[in-house]
Amino acid sequence: MDNIRHSLAHLLAAAVLKKYPSAKLGIGPVIENGFYYDFDFNLSNSPRIKTNESRITDKDLPEIENEMRRLIKANLSFVGEKTTPVQAKKIFKNQPYKLELIRELQKNKESITIYRTLFDKHLMLFAENSGDIFVDLCKGPHVKNTKEINPDAFKLDRIAGAYWKGDEKNPQLQRVYGIAFATKKELDECLKLREEAEHRDHKRLGPKLDLFVFSDLVGSGLPLWTPRGTLVRNLLDDFVWELRRERGYERVEIPHIAKKDLYEQSGHWDKFKDELLKIVTREGHLFVVKPMNCPHHIQIFERRQWSYRELPVRYATTTMCYRDEQSGELAGLARARSFTQDDAHVFCRYSQIKDEVLTIWDIVKEFYGAFGFNLDIRLSLHDPKHPPKYLGTPAVWKKAESTLRHLVKERGVRVIEAIGEAAFYGPKLDFMAKDSLGREWQVATIQLDINMPERFDLACVNEKGKRERIAMIHAAIMGSIERFLSILIEHFAGAFPLWLSPVQAEIINVGAGQRAYGRKAYETLNAEGVRANLSDENLTVGKRIRDAEIRKIPYILVVGEKEEKNKTVNVRHYRRGQEGEIKIEKLIEKIKKEIAEKVI
Repeated sequence: MDNIRHSLAHLLAAAVLKKYPSAKLGIGPVIENGFYYDFDFNLSNSPRIKTNESRITDKDLPEIENEMRRLIKANLSFVGEKTTPVQAKKIFKNQPYKLELIRELQKNKESITIYRTLFDKHLMLFAENSGDIFVDLCKGPHVKNTKEINPDAFKLDRIAGAYWKGDEKNPQLQRVYGIAFATKKELDECLKLREEAEHRDHKRLGPKLDLFVFSDLVGSGLPLWTPRGTLVRNLLDDFVWELRRERGYERVEIPHIAKKDLYEQSGHWDKFKDELLKIVTREGHLFVVKPMNCPHHIQIFERRQWSYRELPVRYATTTMCYRDEQSGELAGLARARSFTQDDAHVFCRYSQIKDEVLTIWDIVKEFYGAFGFNLDIRLSLHDPKHPPKYLGTPAVWKKAESTLRHLVKERGVRVIEAIGEAAFYGPKLDFMAKDSLGREWQVATIQLDINMPERFDLACVNEKGKRERIAMIHAAIMGSIERFLSILIEHFAGAFPLWLSPVQAEIINVGAGQRAYGRKAYETLNAEGVRANLSDENLTVGKRIRDAEIRKIPYILVVGEKEEKNKTVNVRHYRRGQEGEIKIEKLIEKIKKEIAEKVI
């Protein structure tokens, strides 16, 4: 399938160049379910369009798509060949981005390959450029002929901005995305899934449910949480903390900034200095707004000497971190400039690693089980071909990775090994969850760190009275509360389980005569710990019911003359529909049980 998608990326570029001959080409790789191509539409010299037009819009996509289909039906061939830097520069003399790539390949002494898209020479529909329709700098692979591509099984999807090579210092290009499959049925299923995903989009549902907002004055990537949203965040954090508290964790608090020196010693400065937000004080001191919490926790641990009898030491903090994300990379709560980590670090002896990792694993299972997520495990390892990306020696990495492999084997679960997905300081177990739309997300993580204790000289005094190097385990259950909530909102389409719903019951009195009874029901529910809300009497009953359903409130309780007389409420459940009359005491008992059991 990748060959088809890659070939479609070339056909997209060919179709764009036909309409906009002066367009400059970026790159066009395969991505999940499709492909994209980046373009720089510097169109001032194009005779086909107005000189002040420098971008394309979604309205242009159907025409480009039709041209791609025409090319597919022309039975074009894809032919790859090696070439020299001199020849390549001649071919792409009017394509500055391609020339830059050629110079990089030449510098790294890598071979240069081009792919031609051309008419079958036996058919010779026309002979321009000996049949060439499009030539690209590319390693392939591709289909042999466009006959292998179903012209009804792809669609140009959208346009987005993208910096050349992902660097905001470079020109911003326009990225045209496409989706593609082998059959039209697969395409239609994908489009249907996409439509459902848009319906569940947390960026739309979150404000609609009054959970969070973004403000232009505050800045993009900096979410603001409403009372209801804050309540949900706190419920999730409390759940994680209770699971940790039961297992011997202690809470600590840390500042939001630190000297540059801290991150130089930890290694974060060398790896991520461009992604860090920085503050220069009036005295000229450079501080970093913390992007992670582990170096701070290390400083708390380092405050005194520890005996082996006192280990493990387990610290937990729920705190906000900040990273200088580029504007084009921001995505609602899923990727923000400020995010809250439910972070924990365990300082332990090597002999204690197994028990501590398995304990965290149990916390992860219990937490995600409460939302109905089944978890797959990914063992994320370093890439030995790129040692500069990581701290520590090969021997240290081999020891850490073999430790995690042994743990996974002992637990008897199947894992996927992912080379190159490790943290820069150690391997990790990543927990992968599939949501209700079948999309996979990396959620919790357990990271085994043998490098940071070396850099900070972390040790305990062992049985022989000697200093013994210890290990460090990083553990995040939600990871980022914001990102987890983006997943959760979309997973449940905003209809949270009862225990997590900001409002658990909406009380609607039919008429003014039931106002007092409705208020009494409201006070009774709240006194018993049920988060209830009284509806606005100025609206009709039907409108109030619809509003409660739009806000996805689990229980809608209607009270009229009959209910007041019988000391009942008439129950309508968001998911289960009409449930009829029930005594309010019985309803409270039922709700409490559902909350306690965290029923989904």
